[in-house]
Amino acid sequence: MSSNKLHLRPVQFVDSPIGRDGEVARLAGGMQWFAAYEVIEGGTKRTVSVAEFEATLARDHERAAALHAAITAPRAPISLGDRILRFDQPHVVGILNVTPDSFSDGGKLEDDPQAAAEAGFDMIAKGASLIDLGGESTRPGAPLVWEGDEIKRIAPVVERLARTAPVSIDTRKAAVMEAALAGGAHMVNDVSALLWDTRAAEVVAKAGVPVVLMHSPDPAKGPHGGPNTGRAYADPLIETYDWLEARVAAAVAAGIDRARIIVDPGIGFGKALSDNLALLNGLALFHGLGCPIMLGASRKRIIGALSGEAPVGERLGGSLALALKGAEAGVQLLRVHDVVETVQAIRVWRGMRDAALVGR
Repeated sequence: MSSNKLHLRPVQFVDSPIGRDGEVARLAGGMQWFAAYEVIEGGTKRTVSVAEFEATLARDHERAAALHAAITAPRAPISLGDRILRFDQPHVVGILNVTPDSFSDGGKLEDDPQAAAEAGFDMIAKGASLIDLGGESTRPGAPLVWEGDEIKRIAPVVERLARTAPVSIDTRKAAVMEAALAGGAHMVNDVSALLWDTRAAEVVAKAGVPVVLMHSPDPAKGPHGGPNTGRAYADPLIETYDWLEARVAAAVAAGIDRARIIVDPGIGFGKALSDNLALLNGLALFHGLGCPIMLGASRKRIIGALSGEAPVGERLGGSLALALKGAEAGVQLLRVHDVVETVQAIRVWRGMRDAALVGR
């Protein structure tokens, strides 16, 4: 069901704000400037320029003014141990799975904590800002892993890796969060947005660590909404936004600092190809939540669907295309398998942005 609430999506991005005072706005304190909003309300869409926004919309519409403030406000940096992560540019997050069955790299590092930690160190050395460690596969149809087994998989890796590298624990279970945080992990990434485990919000709030809230259709039934869910979205972009807006509010109510909340639209989780495309094309809308955005589209089925059913191991080109799509939309965290290639792509992208922003 579509929302009747007003939403704003930044559009008409420009290469440079120079000479355009009052005509463009900076996106979330990052490297992108935009000249207009797509205003979405009650199923209708219209475009309002930044230059006209105050006089035509913000003056008489409290939600519009609040959304504009959230979209343009710089994101507060987060502390990850001794490191400070600033969100004025996109960061690469390296995926590290210690599972037997993850869709892309399952089984490679499951039984060797030292090798897993070294793989994480290597990603940091090659430009990743953060390692996202997971001990349970979230691929469609993956079996539920008992929390004790998940802890056995991740704990020795966290203890080795977190001494010198920023580590996020990718789990939906409170006990696993506690074990990882006790071992030195710095952040929680929960595909259920703290809805799978009733203790999860309390654990995150008590630890005072950053947390990623990801969208999925029905987290209580699993990351993809469970078998035979048959979820159909009237408007996947707006429905995902509204769901995340509610989850952010619930997390804040549970005692989690809003400045430590990151949102993820959940590409590929209980969504059809058309839903994923709508989310990717509308990514800039999520800046209205006032939180940094994580995008995890690396090697996912959407790439195979758009490229002659390319197998998982042959999706590098598509993964880079989606990472750059995220950067163009102002996404702050790009969660990827191919760290070296993505870091290079983002550095080239940033070089072009720097050149555009310093003048003509």
